[in-house]
Amino acid sequence: MKKLFISADMEGTAGVMHWEETERQGKDYDFWRMQMSREVAAACQGAVDAGMEDILVKDAHDSGRNIFPVELPEQARILRGWAKHPLRMMAGLDETFDGVVFTGYHSAAEMPTNPLSHTMNLRNNHVKLNGELCSELMINSLSAAMMGVPVYCVCGDKGLCEWIQSVNPNIRTVPVSEGIGNASISIHPNVAVRRIRETVREAVQQPREACLFPMPKHFHVEINFRQHFDATGAVWYPGCVKTGARTVAYDADDYMDVLKFLYWVL
Repeated sequence: MKKLFISADMEGTAGVMHWEETERQGKDYDFWRMQMSREVAAACQGAVDAGMEDILVKDAHDSGRNIFPVELPEQARILRGWAKHPLRMMAGLDETFDGVVFTGYHSAAEMPTNPLSHTMNLRNNHVKLNGELCSELMINSLSAAMMGVPVYCVCGDKGLCEWIQSVNPNIRTVPVSEGIGNASISIHPNVAVRRIRETVREAVQQPREACLFPMPKHFHVEINFRQHFDATGAVWYPGCVKTGARTVAYDADDYMDVLKFLYWVL
């Protein structure tokens, strides 16, 4: 049985550009959660078109209760809520999956390519991995690489799509929006849905080895917090060291150790 894992976020959904649109109490939230659901459904349908028989969708935004399950094809299962596992946005992924697709993903904190750029939360100014600004996409692509599972497609803002292509040009992308300062230019929601379905259908038919995300041999993590007391608290995690008033660092050779550190500290 061919299996696909989809991790779905919201801040990189076509048209989304304000926090209120991503929060359950926001007056426009229902409209944008429907667009998020439509984009996830399009990715699922593209995978089914290409022969995927089992799809596990991780609702990976905020409460983990955003996607309308009825919008998904019947080949899809959905993991809602949070499993309290270091994989977080990738909970449910294991070595039995044939590939991963990301939808609704957004640029990293300090990347000026999405008005909602951030990494995991708003408590940090940036996260860096081996000296490079680290997005949720980087964290989660490495989780897939740890299990030998390829990344077939990324859907989200233009800046993030350009970044993943610079890492591995075989990973297909669907840029649905482009951040300009505190604004965003988006393609039409229906066009986004159509392109996602078409691109995912083609992407999942690529050779697995062509779409693997590169896995470093060593990991140096730096977190620069907005508040100095968050750095003070973080150094209680074993191996975490304070390198500045608001900055901590952590080193490891095992990526699961990195995920555990991020789970408890970030």
